[in-house]
Amino acid sequence: MNRLWTPWRMEYVSRPREEGCIFEAGGGEAADREALVLHRGGGVVILLNRYPYANGHLLVAPEAHLADITDLSPEDSAALMQALARSVAILRETLRPDGFNLGLNLGETAGAGIPDHLHFHVVPRWSGDHNFMTVLADVKTIPEHIDATWERLRPLFTREFRGES
Repeated sequence: MNRLWTPWRMEYVSRPREEGCIFEAGGGEAADREALVLHRGGGVVILLNRYPYANGHLLVAPEAHLADITDLSPEDSAALMQALARSVAILRETLRPDGFNLGLNLGETAGAGIPDHLHFHVVPRWSGDHNFMTVLADVKTIPEHIDATWERLRPLFTREFRGES
């Protein structure tokens, strides 16, 4: 059996749980910037993962606070799938990855870090993106600061989702 060790994730796993839901933070542009929100509206919220597996790692969730995919209305389900496709297109245009991992963990036992609010992970992947630093030194290298990634992606999400706020 092969294992992929991710010790850099301990910061996330061991941190105190925050009050409230990261997908429901309000307060306008400044609050969205602080929460790394790229888009909010049209039934979905899209943000950068503060504890990413790779540069450009997104979280895509319904605006409605739902824990299970079976609770989504047909409209919310369609909006979520459209948001995933549009997010992949934006990341493909901007970051030029070789592929993507898209995933959903339902329930804490399944690995959901935020089990109360279902969300998909969109993880861009590049050939050779697990380099010697990860393997030998337990260090994950992410080539761009998360704030710079947000600055680069936010205008593209604003353009793509114009009128859906």
